[in-house]
Amino acid sequence: MMLPLQQIGFVQEDVDPSLDIYAEIDRLKREKNAVLLAHYYQEPEIQDIADFIGDSLGLSRQAEATDADIILFAGVHFMAETAKILNPAKKVILPDLNAGCSLADSCPADEFATFKARHPDHVVISYINCTAAVKALSDIICTSTNAEHLVRQIPEDQPILFAPDRNLGRWLIRETGRTMKVWDGACIVHETFSERKLVGLKIQYPQALVLAHPECEEPILRHADFIGSTSAIRRHARKNEARQFIVATEEGILHQMRKDCPGKEFIPAPPESGCNCSQCPHMRLNTLEKVYLCLKHEQPEIVLDEELRIHALAPIERMMAMSTGVS
Repeated sequence: MMLPLQQIGFVQEDVDPSLDIYAEIDRLKREKNAVLLAHYYQEPEIQDIADFIGDSLGLSRQAEATDADIILFAGVHFMAETAKILNPAKKVILPDLNAGCSLADSCPADEFATFKARHPDHVVISYINCTAAVKALSDIICTSTNAEHLVRQIPEDQPILFAPDRNLGRWLIRETGRTMKVWDGACIVHETFSERKLVGLKIQYPQALVLAHPECEEPILRHADFIGSTSAIRRHARKNEARQFIVATEEGILHQMRKDCPGKEFIPAPPESGCNCSQCPHMRLNTLEKVYLCLKHEQPEIVLDEELRIHALAPIERMMAMSTGVS
């Protein structure tokens, strides 16, 4: 017996190999008034058909602003949840419900509630890479793009609790000089980069600049010439006169960077193991075929409890209001 779509995670159906899947996705988007949002960490072929490509802040803004009836989110579960939180009247669909996030998984809502209760005088700033339930326990949501900007707006005498990424939290402490209680979570991609191999690449490419995401471990950040969000990394490479860059974040971003700057060389920072660990296994669960079937059947759909959605919406709206001028 076929399981419900929400239990199997994605629509199970063979796709005719002769089908022009790009044309079919385009046709379905027009017929259904659907918008396709894709994160930088998606496969290049998905990025190339997206209506908007971006990082978490940019995608949140697009989700809030869209007049589409259907939001197809090519990303991971917490991102689609965020789109639903912002758009309760719209249908939000995700190609594969199993596309989760190791960082979000590292912060269970019940354990976080206990942690928060031990620090009742702290304002809670949570990285957007968390579940709707953790967002509902937060005062302000942030992204890697606006986190420093938001922290600097908190009065200096106000204690801060930051979750769930310990590396982003430590970087914020270093950059702002603020003391914060930090939840001990991490991203499986950004914590696997090898300092030893990075040093080897710097020797091999002595003119290359190192660009790193603040979710990386401190030894990697020490070697970075620039630290920023995925969109900031892309922008920096576009504006900088250097011709070679070593990039320490999920390698999906390299697709857009190479399109931006075809005359420049972008080298992915290596993990310690021999595996292709700079690719997020959760992000890569989404495929072009799943995008097509998701749009065709309008499933799997993101459904949220309304009370939870309202509680999770407030800290996102605070983030938006406090992020004016941040790009």
